[in-house]
Amino acid sequence: MAAEKDQQKDAEAEGLSATTLLPKLIPSGAGREWLERRRATIRPWGSFVDQRRFSRPRNLGELCQRLVRNVEYYQSNYVFVFLGLILYCVVTSPMLLVALAVFFGACYILYLRTLQSKFVLFGREVSPAHQYALAGGVSFPFFWLAGAGSAVFWVLGATLVVIGSHAAFHQIEAVDGEELQMEPV
Repeated sequence: MAAEKDQQKDAEAEGLSATTLLPKLIPSGAGREWLERRRATIRPWGSFVDQRRFSRPRNLGELCQRLVRNVEYYQSNYVFVFLGLILYCVVTSPMLLVALAVFFGACYILYLRTLQSKFVLFGREVSPAHQYALAGGVSFPFFWLAGAGSAVFWVLGATLVVIGSHAAFHQIEAVDGEELQMEPV
């Protein structure tokens, strides 16, 4: 117990604690484990944005090699760039915030209702999957008015541009156990 408190104090001294990074809203399970693995394999942000490491590839072969290797190496960083772009899109669109609030509000109401008793509609019990589909159906007009479709394509396009340009122009990191390749002079 004392060791856990020491670890938590060390994490808080470094900046953000795990409880700050992974809110309790994310239930324990596959999603939380996946996000925890991504956070554990993140590369240092200093090397990720180091301007001295950017250069134009000499040919198409080097471009393809950089794309593949950088996507493998910085995969977790790219996931957090993608999540940051989603967050930016949601925060800067008030109508999208309203649509999300309606959707999550409907889901929460259905959740509270199922805690009290089974949800029955027109004399039939409604399964949880159908309940969430109903919440999506109720909130669909709000998503349509908010322009959620264009927001999705904006996020995907911005992600491809940001990640693609980073992966193409960032020099490949040397991986442990890999020989250095010498260029002829």
